[in-house]
Amino acid sequence: MARSRRSPAVDKAHTESINRSARLCRLLNLIRGKGATRASVLRRLHLDVRTFYRALEALREVGVLVELREGKYVLAGDVDEAIDRVPFPDPQLSLGEARQLARGRTAVHRKIKALLAEILPA
Repeated sequence: MARSRRSPAVDKAHTESINRSARLCRLLNLIRGKGATRASVLRRLHLDVRTFYRALEALREVGVLVELREGKYVLAGDVDEAIDRVPFPDPQLSLGEARQLARGRTAVHRKIKALLAEILPA
């Protein structure tokens, strides 16, 4: 059975979601350790000021602490733990693919099973 083609709007939203997650990961890698000034982050990541502050807000919303120390933005904590908190873009799975992924025993598998239970009849 062939998959239906997504609309350009869905493709754009998916691409934006991937770009956002990638941008947050690049930001975290840039500010870990000694940190970086806002100007440096803007230049190196090709961001505008508004996007920079939106990225900081997105990180705060998922529990990643970024501190301003002596004019530099510094990640407070481990970069790998922070990256683990970055939202994963919607992989646009079919229900069949999600059912395959739910066949495990870990917390992630249980999370997918719970989502499927909300969608599929018992």
